[in-house]
Amino acid sequence: MPLHRTALACALATGLLFIGSTAWAKPPFLATFKKTYNVKKDTTLDKAGCTICHMPKKITWNPYGLDVRKALKQAKAAMLTPAILKKVEQLDSDKDGVKNLDEIKADALPGDPKSKPAPKPVKPMPKIAHPADAAKK
Repeated sequence: MPLHRTALACALATGLLFIGSTAWAKPPFLATFKKTYNVKKDTTLDKAGCTICHMPKKITWNPYGLDVRKALKQAKAAMLTPAILKKVEQLDSDKDGVKNLDEIKADALPGDPKSKPAPKPVKPMPKIAHPADAAKK
């Protein structure tokens, strides 16, 4: 085989290995997540896509993805199911003080400690009449 064909074959093989290694972000897994949690279009979770479980620009899992992966292994499952997702709901994968399910419900990323639910607005205290105010009238 001529040298240029060998180089081309090596380049193709390397490309296939790279593509295969990035295939961990399986579209059926993302579809299962979105269906299980009724993810709406154009929300943070919808826009996050594969980074719900994976680190951005890296071929590795974020803390939530690691917990999901562990639950898959414990269940000896090859495909993600709502039951497997349920097993990690009460965890705080990213250690930000908020349970995964609470983050998901609030459209925050359960694997990113910088992504937290917005704080709930504080209701103002009712105005209490003070006896001195009544005397001024």
